[in-house]
Amino acid sequence: MNHHDMNQVGDDNIPHFDDEAREREWLAQERAMRCERLHLDCASDDARVQRYRMLARALRKAPQKSLPADFAQRIAAQATSAPAGNVITDTRFEFILIAAIGIMLVVAVVAVITLYGDAWLPSINAMLPAPSAVASRWLLAFAGCVGLSWLLAQWQSLARERPLA
Repeated sequence: MNHHDMNQVGDDNIPHFDDEAREREWLAQERAMRCERLHLDCASDDARVQRYRMLARALRKAPQKSLPADFAQRIAAQATSAPAGNVITDTRFEFILIAAIGIMLVVAVVAVITLYGDAWLPSINAMLPAPSAVASRWLLAFAGCVGLSWLLAQWQSLARERPLA
């Protein structure tokens, strides 16, 4: 079946696809829906169309048991009352893993510098410009600004957590 024949499967309103794989999937879905709707023989369908026909058949049937009238409210209540302990445990576990990976990375860097530093550290040192007094002052001023900003942010977060009176 060529591309032109596949377009004749469903309606003439075929959307434009940039990806051929998505277009094939869409055409298979449309063919399955059409064949299922018209109760056509499925012996000539490929496996993809047969799976979509099975899905179309299942979607056409009404659910055997209807949901209770307050189903959405109960699910929303369960979602909002989920125990916070699980989240904290998961976060702690992730934090421990990240810390362990960070420690291993630091140990690996120290080991590499210790073993191979004599070979390449002098060449890196030679490329760096000699520090001047003006540059050192600007670097200290920058570090002071970053430090003060961090301290101010910490102070503000503590003030939000513990309001006065």
